[in-house]
Parts: sequence; C-alpha cells; structure tokens
Amino acid sequence: MPLEVDDLTVELGGRRVVDGVTFTVPTGGWLSVLGPNGAGKSTLLRAVAGLVPATGRVRLDGEDLCRLGRRARARRVALVPQRPELPRGMTVVDYVLLGRTAHAGFLAGYSRRDHDVVRTTLRRLDLLGLAHRELTTLSGGELRRAVIARALAQDASLLLLDEPTAALDVGRQQEVLELVDELRRERALIVVGALHDLTLAGQFADRLVLLDDGRVAVDGDARRVLTPETVRRHFGATVRILEDPGGVVVIPVREPVRGRDPQPITATPKTRPTR
Repeated sequence: MPLEVDDLTVELGGRRVVDGVTFTVPTGGWLSVLGPNGAGKSTLLRAVAGLVPATGRVRLDGEDLCRLGRRARARRVALVPQRPELPRGMTVVDYVLLGRTAHAGFLAGYSRRDHDVVRTTLRRLDLLGLAHRELTTLSGGELRRAVIARALAQDASLLLLDEPTAALDVGRQQEVLELVDELRRERALIVVGALHDLTLAGQFADRLVLLDDGRVAVDGDARRVLTPETVRRHFGATVRILEDPGGVVVIPVREPVRGRDPQPITATPKTRPTR
C-alpha cells in the first residue's frame, strides 16, 4: 500500500511553511524533496512523521498516521533528522538500540532479535568497530551513519531522510544511499528524502517534488524536474544537465564576468640564493 499525503499544511509562527502539499509514493518507491533553503523540506518531513501540528491527511498502508499513538507510529515511520538529539554519554550501540524501542516489550525489554537487528545494522553501515564509542567522540560522518543506523533499526515501512548525506564524503554519500536503495528493494520500503545535492536526488529517486515557499512548484521524474530553466528559476543557479544511464547529472556552470578579460595566472619560479 502507498504513502498518501493530501493537502498537508503547516503553520508556524503565523506563517504557512508547508502549503497544501499533495503526493503519493507507491510501496517500494523513492521520492526526493528538493528546494532552496527555507522552502519547507524539513518541516514537510516532520509533518509526515507527526512531529509538528499539521492539517490535511497522511495515510500509510491505508492507515491514518495522525490517529496512531507514538509507539505505533514509530513501528511504521522512521526519521533521520537533520539535527538529531544526542544523549550525553551514550555509546553507538546503545543509541542504535533505541531504534528498537517501539518493538520491545514494556517489561521484557529488548529481545535477542532486537540485538541481532542492531548488530546487523551496525555491520552494514561499517560501525561495528565504533559500537562502544561514545557519540560525542565520533567524527561528523561517523555520527551521521550512527543516526541513519538507528532509523534503519526501527524496521519501519516508511523511511524519512532529512539531508542524510550531510557531513559525509563522496564515498560515504554513495555508500549510504546505495545501502538505503538496497534495503528499499529488499523490504519494499517507501523512502522520502530531502536532499540538497540535485545529482544524487536524480540518480536515486523515482520521482522528485520541488518545493518553493512551501508549495509544490514542479513534480515528476528527474528529466522533467531537473532542467536548466527550473534550476535557475528556483535556485538562482546556472547549470548544465548531462544525461547518464543512472539518471541525470547537474553541473554548475560559472558565468563569465562581463567587461573584463580573464588575466592569465603565471608562476614565478623561485631562484636559489647564490653563495
């Protein structure tokens, strides 16, 4: 069953941050949410997760997520936030184990399966060697992988990613998104992710939604959404679009400075002092 978002609207501080957003993502589908800073991407994801008050409707597998309790919702929806809360003094393995809280019994605690899921997740994200390190000792990239691991450990059918590749180098970006894509195919996950990198969005997502000022400005596949005209209009950038077997590649293009010829750069060789 799909994820259905209908006329979702969020007002914060008297301002409409998300304005009547509607979309559907099929089971096993990947939707990337794009837009300039302040477009409402993070708020949209938090509204779908039920973390901010919103009007409209969000249904998953035919079930109204707004009517579910927090525990029941956590078994269905996992969010990788842009700025996660990190408990002081907690180790990586204990942090990822928190992702199993919604599955644990009230009195029995975590089961053997919970610990097996955590171990498997740590291994797949190359975190086993860091399992007993405190979160505060990790690098930015290591911490990002730990946050993603906690979300994956939830075994939810809907995975919401808010800038999942932030603070990751190019290799780790590709590794994390390929892992998410692999799990999506294995588990028929629905993935909705906000990304700043337009090329990554176009390479991994089946469909793109571009937000501007809280509204859906453009909606469709990468070739429809990622055009030079659309990128210039909504991001103020000049780009070249290249076709690639895996999708499209967005390349920023530096506009020439008018009225000034580029000056050649010359290097003056150093001479050794004579003795």
